Amino acid sequence: MLKGKQSILFDDAPYIISSGSIVGKKEGEGPLGNLFDKVEEDNLLGQETWEEAESEMQKEACLMALGKAKVQPEDVRYLFGGDLLRQGIATSMGLEELHIPLFGLYGACSTSGEALALSSMSVAAGYGDYILAVTSSHFGSAEKEFRFPLAYANQRPLSSQWTVTGSGAFLVGKQTSHVRVAGVTVGKIVDYGLKDSQNMGACMAPAACDTICRNLEDLKYQPSDYDRIFTGDLGYVGQSILFDLMRKKGVDIKPNHADCGMIIFDQQTQGTNAGGSGCGCAATTLSAYILPKIESGEWKRVLFVPTGALMSTVSYNEGQSVPGIAHGIVLEHC
Repeated sequence: MLKGKQSILFDDAPYIISSGSIVGKKEGEGPLGNLFDKVEEDNLLGQETWEEAESEMQKEACLMALGKAKVQPEDVRYLFGGDLLRQGIATSMGLEELHIPLFGLYGACSTSGEALALSSMSVAAGYGDYILAVTSSHFGSAEKEFRFPLAYANQRPLSSQWTVTGSGAFLVGKQTSHVRVAGVTVGKIVDYGLKDSQNMGACMAPAACDTICRNLEDLKYQPSDYDRIFTGDLGYVGQSILFDLMRKKGVDIKPNHADCGMIIFDQQTQGTNAGGSGCGCAATTLSAYILPKIESGEWKRVLFVPTGALMSTVSYNEGQSVPGIAHGIVLEHC
């Protein structure tokens, strides 16, 4: 059922049947370390390059999700996946051997929301009984692609965020579980003209504000109708800006807001400056931390809003601004 301008409430809601999370050593040392399915001590995962390591993480996360549900790859109708790298190579090279029809996505750090939205819409429309959604990021590959090779030992400004090494995969389908995807709010590109790629929280906060406000308006909800509103990776800087933007619209989400980029690392002891980021940030936090809270019934309804900074090496070098986007996923206990 279409709701408002950008939202859908599913008449026959699909379920998140299972999920899998794999992270690197630094993430394993953070506050959520004991919740992830697997913590890799070797950030290369036995591979020769960061990019190959990221591909391996995606494959492992998908196999974890499938294994928990006792579903074979050949039973999966479609796979929606993406990453941060050029031409989505981590996804295409990592998932090749699963032989599942693939839609490659790019939504920057919002990709987990985009993949879940499309997977849920496809299941609800009857286009598949099982559909996989997966995304990943890797600190080494992201620094190499968007900033500076690690060997440069460049200094990081306090507004910068630490790209999470991790992958999260989700099996969405008709099979009943304790978490259903009740609805989605697809985000718009929002550009405030900011050009600082080392301050992604500021670039993404306006998009998060736009999507959250649109979700509340479309569905006729109040912030208190959600036990938690999770943004993906605004970090400490972005969260502060988000609160200011929301208050200007007369909406206060501070009492029940949390940000994946703020809880995946310990800011005081791990040197991650403004917090975590990357596609893997929201995805692994959803799998390891948020979904179990919903499954147990501790949280009855959660709005999951991963956020993305839509930049590339080309746009950055040409002096373009960094637009943001955010997608909202309504998750309910059942």
